Amino acid sequence: MHATLLGILGLALLGALHAQDSVPVQTDFQQDKLTGRWYSIGLASNSNWFKEKKHLMKMCTTVISATADGNLEVTSTYPKGDQCEKRNSLYTKTEQPGRFSYTSPRWGSKHDIRVVETNYEEYALVATQISKSTGSSTMVLLYSRTKELSPERLERFTQFSREQGLTDEEILILPQTGESSRWER
Repeated sequence: MHATLLGILGLALLGALHAQDSVPVQTDFQQDKLTGRWYSIGLASNSNWFKEKKHLMKMCTTVISATADGNLEVTSTYPKGDQCEKRNSLYTKTEQPGRFSYTSPRWGSKHDIRVVETNYEEYALVATQISKSTGSSTMVLLYSRTKELSPERLERFTQFSREQGLTDEEILILPQTGESSRWER
């Protein structure tokens, strides 16, 4: 009985690791083409903070720039109440082009970030596996160069999020804010 339980736990762990490795990365990823301004159009997550804050979330802008050592500086500006907040993150490149790591200085969580697919000029689909002491979660982001995307791209985001095990309640197309001119700069 004990050996059977250990075997089942081992298979479950192997399955979880395989699922994480099965998240694709953009073929022939070209980091320089990913830089510039993006709008966060969609966000999907099974994290507790997402469930708690989902009703407050709005579209934000993200500027991605390359650092001298080949990493990515990611600056997101989003509305919070009547203020604008900025969040800076440094995504460290890995040996696999299109895959990055990030450790949150605030929460200590480790992020495995993958650019799943992009055409660089219209959209980018990014998947992140987040690990922290209390457990792990999945996040999928849909970026666009403009504030609107085709229904086909939105459907691809929803489909990919479901493939990652996220439910329809955990998938959100972010509403635009009327205060955009103030926080897009």
